[in-house]
Amino acid sequence: MKEIEILSVGPMYPASLEAMQSDFNVHVLWQAKDEPALLARVGDRIRGIQCFGPYGANAKLMDALPKLEIIANVGVGVDAIDLDAARQRGLTVTNTPDVLNECVADLAMGLTLATLRRLSLGDRFVRAGSWLKGAFPLGYKVGGRTMGILGYGRIGKAIAKRAEAFGMHIVYHGRKPQPGAAHKYYAKLADMARDCDVLMVICPGGAATHHIVDAQVLEALGPDGTLINVARGSVVDEPALVRALAEGKLGAAGLDVFEDEPRVPEALFAMDQVVLQPHVGSSTHETRKAMGDLAVDNLRAHFAGKPVLTPVA
Repeated sequence: MKEIEILSVGPMYPASLEAMQSDFNVHVLWQAKDEPALLARVGDRIRGIQCFGPYGANAKLMDALPKLEIIANVGVGVDAIDLDAARQRGLTVTNTPDVLNECVADLAMGLTLATLRRLSLGDRFVRAGSWLKGAFPLGYKVGGRTMGILGYGRIGKAIAKRAEAFGMHIVYHGRKPQPGAAHKYYAKLADMARDCDVLMVICPGGAATHHIVDAQVLEALGPDGTLINVARGSVVDEPALVRALAEGKLGAAGLDVFEDEPRVPEALFAMDQVVLQPHVGSSTHETRKAMGDLAVDNLRAHFAGKPVLTPVA
């Protein structure tokens, strides 16, 4: 397969990149000093793309690669890939489901604990020497609270399992109720937000969910409510979120994702009721390697004439 040329448009785990380079002729666009020059030089020979998260593939890029056959994404979310353009061109698109469920769910539960128990604030409190001057403010009990999960898929269920282990009650919202689900379904997101203490956002990004968590939902969650977002920044109306937190209409937030990453609203930096993370849900050695390896395996299968392992419908 060494004669097959692949374009790497986004970072991947080093060992997985090395594996891809051992099997294919890989051109690393994200390391190129002059990306347009690289595309002009190799574009008419590229048969596959490997992308990652926000480093996706739009119609313009696809048009620059006339021999393109497959787009292998390192990650579950494919909102940075123009799926309509790919479909029109008859391209195969793959992602990496399941292999990142556990680590994303771990971070989601970690953010829940960190926000309710004020772990980040406590760390800053000790480091600043403030403990010498007085007691730390009280946090909130985790057990007994209700977590409403927006996006009750594989990762949502993994989060539910962890939250139940901490004694939380689980409800969920999605496009439709799931047969056999053990938890209560809400047809309207605002109704679920009104009835839960923690709103966990883990639905896909894209046009269908853009700003689905809006000012109305945040108001329903209320001044005692907590928002946790480990999905995509686009799912939450970020200006509305900042206003709700600043005005006390929302109690707290734990955020791993933002609308314009890596730029984060500076107003959040001074808010002690907010825990911030740099989009690290899947950022462990084990998971990133598994994601990268699965993307490479999808490329191998395609160019061996076999069905890909994890196609995007």
